[in-house]
Amino acid sequence: MRHRNLGLAIFICLAMLTTPCFGTEIKYSHKIDVEKMSFHWEVAGTVLHVKLTAKTTGWVGIGFNPSEAMQDANFILGYVKNGEAKVTDDYGTSYTKHQQDSKLGGQKNISNVVGKEENGMTEIRFTIPLNSGDAKDKALSIDTETVVLLAYGAGRDSFKARHKFRTTLKVNLKTGAFSK
Repeated sequence: MRHRNLGLAIFICLAMLTTPCFGTEIKYSHKIDVEKMSFHWEVAGTVLHVKLTAKTTGWVGIGFNPSEAMQDANFILGYVKNGEAKVTDDYGTSYTKHQQDSKLGGQKNISNVVGKEENGMTEIRFTIPLNSGDAKDKALSIDTETVVLLAYGAGRDSFKARHKFRTTLKVNLKTGAFSK
C-alpha cells in the first residue's frame, strides 16, 4: 500500500512541475499596451515567454518579422473555449493571409500554452524558441529591432475570424524599447 501511495505522490508532483498553470506566473520584464491589448514578454536564455491580453472574447495574436505586411511572418494566435486554450502556429503566406506552419512543411513550435477568459478579456500565455530552426520561423534577435504585429478578433472563437484590431510595432526584445 505504501508503494502505491508513494508512486501516486511522485506522479502528482511530476505533473505539477511539468504542467503550466496560472499559479506559476512568469515575471515578465517588459510590457507594451496599445489600444485594448497588452503584450508582455520575458527573454529566458534561448526562449521567449509571451503573454497576450485583449478586451475580447475572441482570439489574440502576435506576429514576428514579416517581410512586408503579413508576408513571411511567424504568427501565434490563441483563444479560450470552454476553459481550454487553443493556439495555432502560422506562417504569413501573402500580404493578407497566413496558414498553419505544419501544413506548409514547418512545425508547431509553441510550448507552455495556457489561457483564460474572464470579464470580456482573453489572455493567452506561451513560450517559443528564439531560433526554432524551422524554415517557417525566422530567428528572433534580442539585440536588434524586431517587427511585431499585434491583433485580436472580435468575440468569436475561430482562427478564421478577421481581426477587429491590429497594429505594427518595432520592438527591442532585450530593452523593451519600441516605436510605431
